[in-house]
Amino acid sequence: MPGLLARYRSTGADLPFGDLLAAHDVAMEGYFWRFTQREQDRVVIALAGINRAPDGHWATLGLAVHPGGFLRTAEHPVAQADPDGLGVFAGGAFRGTQDRLGVDLGPGARLDVRITDPVRWPRRGLGGSGVFHIVPALNQYWHPWLLGGRAEGTATVGDETWDLDGAQVYCEKNWGKGGFPDSWWWGQAQGFDDPAACVAFAGGEVTAGPLRTEVTSVVVALPDGTVVRLCTPVVSPVRAQVTDEHWRLRGGDRRWSVEIDGCAPLSAAHILPVPLPAERRNIPGALEHLGGSLRVTVRRDGRCVWKGTSRLAGLEHGGIARAAAEVRRREQAT
Repeated sequence: MPGLLARYRSTGADLPFGDLLAAHDVAMEGYFWRFTQREQDRVVIALAGINRAPDGHWATLGLAVHPGGFLRTAEHPVAQADPDGLGVFAGGAFRGTQDRLGVDLGPGARLDVRITDPVRWPRRGLGGSGVFHIVPALNQYWHPWLLGGRAEGTATVGDETWDLDGAQVYCEKNWGKGGFPDSWWWGQAQGFDDPAACVAFAGGEVTAGPLRTEVTSVVVALPDGTVVRLCTPVVSPVRAQVTDEHWRLRGGDRRWSVEIDGCAPLSAAHILPVPLPAERRNIPGALEHLGGSLRVTVRRDGRCVWKGTSRLAGLEHGGIARAAAEVRRREQAT
């Protein structure tokens, strides 16, 4: 049985009640941290992709902040992800666990944070991708495993050192057999009037052999601790209309409905790298805003139970062709 389970997980899938945080050893296993300080109008993100090449594992690493447009990325030749729990390691450049994160991408790009008061994913059966977690060999799976917490530590950004004590924390994982899909969209926000609220969504084209469908997952952690997840076609579908500057999502089931409207100017987007795992290189692949605007309305049985607005939302529109075109446009503009 252990051998069968290992082979099943090596496709990217997980059984219900399984540990989604443990590495699957697929082509790409991505880890993402986001720290939000509403009072200081600051956001810090850190990312690590553990990529499998024919000759071993390597890492895509990144550190970015808002405001200011700072972004530092790196390719690390040796890396590993923990097969027994959440852990990502790339030499002295990146070390991340459930309660600690250390990043050192050279002078002016360092992060040292401890996470306290964690608000973990409450659903034991399935993760953020719902029933899709049990389907083998999908190109992408997504799981927002930490929907809140407090940071203790600092970030070094250029010549400045930022005190991150008290920052809100969000963490997620994504993984898949072929890196990233051709097109995707993503968003996450804290910094609402009520600090207990957290919103996250991810969508794109999901493929596995002949299976091909477009799916969007939405997760909302309400101030009272309730977590709403919408993602299953027919049962709780989500419709998404996304451009490089606007994100409009509508979803619901028999009891819950969620409306999300996000916007941000294309000129303010970071251009984040995505890996080509087998080739051991990164290419521009995602347009990501760190300080977008996001409005959310949640209804239960037709009655509004919460609405909120964040001015520090992460909003992403991904796609290699789209990112390459934006790189060319910016080069021509300068």
